[in-house]
Amino acid sequence: MTGAVHIPEYLDDCELVAGEDLAHDPAFWLAHVLLMVGDPGEKPERYGVEASAYEEMVDRLGDPEQPWPVLRVPFDGGHTAHAVYANFEDMNNVDFFVRHPAWGRLGFLGDCGADEAGPGLSWAELTTLAASTQDGDEGLSDASQRLLLLLPMLGDADMPSEAPAVVSRALAHCGIRADAADELAAALLPDQADGPRWIVTGDSPIAVCSSPYSPRQVPIALGITTDQAQALADSLSGP
Repeated sequence: MTGAVHIPEYLDDCELVAGEDLAHDPAFWLAHVLLMVGDPGEKPERYGVEASAYEEMVDRLGDPEQPWPVLRVPFDGGHTAHAVYANFEDMNNVDFFVRHPAWGRLGFLGDCGADEAGPGLSWAELTTLAASTQDGDEGLSDASQRLLLLLPMLGDADMPSEAPAVVSRALAHCGIRADAADELAAALLPDQADGPRWIVTGDSPIAVCSSPYSPRQVPIALGITTDQAQALADSLSGP
């Protein structure tokens, strides 16, 4: 990993480094998505990943002695979604948030790992961010990688029937064995029966989540201007 990353509104006492080069390694994607199900202990070879490569990746992602990897998903309107592997001595989390340089604050989506919080995205928002255009060369540009990176934040009672196939294709595209991708996709998608609802109220154009565990019980980056909130809502909802 190369390139220091500075996020002014994030924690002061940590060293961040661009982690997008991890996206070239199927071991990263397996480690990332298995974090969602608590790593059930299955052999990584089942998914087309060598055990030694998987273990090395898990050790790197959770190493508190190393800079914290940051993977970014730039999307419309100058916004960027971030996933930060926050590795404290006694706790490992992946922090998910949205940032715009004009806000002066972060919009938290949630956490995955030791300190769970979420969901942070509806299905429509997740797929919009995955397919969104971007300016510049920072961050992930591949739609499948973008979808899998943000997948841990998904929670939605109204996912379409094609959702498992979409996730399965993304897994296969990122190096997971195709004959195991369907089963893994089904395990990764949250239960719709207990899923939250996403609604837009009269208080903000940004949808809020019905889950009591979601940071999005209130609009993202509460306190940004009306125009900024509308721009974010438009970027999340897509064309």
